[in-house]
Amino acid sequence: MPVVDLPAWERRFRAARIGLPSWARNAPDRCAVVASADGVLELHSWDRQTGALTRATSRREGTACGGIDPSGQWLWWFDDGDGDELGIWRRQPFGSGPEHEAAHATGLPAAYSAGLALGDDGLAVVGCQNAEYGTRVHVVTPAGSRLLYEHTEDASVGPLSHDGSLVALAHSEHGDSRHPALRVVQVCDGRPRIDLYDGPGRGLDPLQFAPLPGDNRLLVLHERRGRSELLILDVSTGQETELALDLPGEISDAQWTPDGRAVLLTVDHAARTVLYRMSPTGEDLTALGSQDGCVAAATARPEGDVWSLWSSAAEPTTVRDLSGGIVLAPFGPTAPGSVPVEDLWVEGPGGKIHALLRRPPGGDGTPLPGPLPVVLEIHGGPTAHETDAFRPYASAWVDHGFAVVQINYRGSTGYGSAWRDALEDRVGHTELEDIVAVRDHLVQIGVADGERIVLAGASWGGYLTLLGLGTYPDRWAVGLAGVPVADYVAAYEDEMEGLKAFDRSLFGGSPQEVPDKYREASPLTYAGAVRVPVLVLAGENDPRCPIRQIENYLRALDEHGVPHGVYRYQAGHGSLVDEERIRQTRAELDFVARYLPSP
Repeated sequence: MPVVDLPAWERRFRAARIGLPSWARNAPDRCAVVASADGVLELHSWDRQTGALTRATSRREGTACGGIDPSGQWLWWFDDGDGDELGIWRRQPFGSGPEHEAAHATGLPAAYSAGLALGDDGLAVVGCQNAEYGTRVHVVTPAGSRLLYEHTEDASVGPLSHDGSLVALAHSEHGDSRHPALRVVQVCDGRPRIDLYDGPGRGLDPLQFAPLPGDNRLLVLHERRGRSELLILDVSTGQETELALDLPGEISDAQWTPDGRAVLLTVDHAARTVLYRMSPTGEDLTALGSQDGCVAAATARPEGDVWSLWSSAAEPTTVRDLSGGIVLAPFGPTAPGSVPVEDLWVEGPGGKIHALLRRPPGGDGTPLPGPLPVVLEIHGGPTAHETDAFRPYASAWVDHGFAVVQINYRGSTGYGSAWRDALEDRVGHTELEDIVAVRDHLVQIGVADGERIVLAGASWGGYLTLLGLGTYPDRWAVGLAGVPVADYVAAYEDEMEGLKAFDRSLFGGSPQEVPDKYREASPLTYAGAVRVPVLVLAGENDPRCPIRQIENYLRALDEHGVPHGVYRYQAGHGSLVDEERIRQTRAELDFVARYLPSP
């Protein structure tokens, strides 16, 4: 069937997609960009001067992790097996195609990636993780590789200084990977130059060194005042300059302008992300671009412009400049638009909960009144949050007559450190208190039909879906759990190393050390209480929510006679392939249609 004849929800999934180009420091017209190629996300070279967009990779499950070195001569990309995230870094010449045999760039054995920083003259700092050693950081040059850092706890590679002499690491040697400490080390010998640790519950995130020779100022996110803010650390002197901005929300990212005279900020507030520019002293703060919708990523350009990846719930994603012009469009069909979001603020047990509501339009284009069938879509992370951004999945449900509600429960980012970390008291149950409060409020005000509410989510959202079906069995009509944590103890045993560290920091130890906490938080504990049909979607090669622990949960549903379905696919924690994403969404739509009256 021609694409134009397909329903709008499928056309959104099949529409050409594109990411934000990353440009080479010494050749800024040469860029690496992830974009659609034959319905799969792949890494491309983009020559801005000639306009040539050249596909570099061709892998069955796509390629989304890659970049370009400062010279603009090489594309680097991570090569894992069928989405299992265990792999090696490869590199190939800029402008070459998938027929070019990409070289193994580091010579290191396959591992989970813990970050990559690229410097001049073939220098790379590579982070690796596995069960054998925890985290290792290697320095790779044309002459070979050598170990720079090693620890059993979680760590990741941050930015390199302009001259490649220093690299910043975020580490959790103190045992809390959710609130990392910062270390800057010399690349030549690994000797520490700076060590910063702000204490329990206060993380530090290194972002970027100043882009000038001899300038060792480092942008760092901190949370010393209960929210994510910015400081400038001069590694040469140890001086810290905190930039306290009189703005609501939290700084989610920051970078230097190429001349080092200003800082570009992205600020999250009330489910929107907007851009600002300011001086390194915190003065001359200026809003940039659209103040509506959401900037997913941005980059400051040498000519003084800024490119951003922008969308809203109603408008598809585009790469824009500050004037709103399209910088780069992918080859292929564009996505149909959708409905805008409405903001909801609901009183909850821990304070006001922010949620976003999408309602199907009536014949006159205005949102339909209730009571409506509702999909409560629960975000993953949990250190993430829902935004006013374009979502083909949410729009598919709206097209089928459902309202969609997305909830920034306690545990979400963007609302301060205390809100994010509140889930530690009773993992899973805290978030569900907020989700249920929003659900009950929607029924009370007449938006939601209490007999037709679907609880849905993927990853941590899938986990909360299964937990919610077992602990609040009378609140839902159907459950849809994508790549969930289902049996927390088995999940811990099989998951990748970085997530083991995350879970230890979240629960205060491993399942052997705090077994009651894992048991209380595990959906498997409550499987016998589930009373509604549930569909589980699972990736055969998923290292984050592995397949064995999902099979344990499905067996428990069988034993208790709970109606359920399972959709298994040959990939990891999600898919980069349009057809697979459509098959999964169609499986969910069909499953719900089987058990709920048509809207």
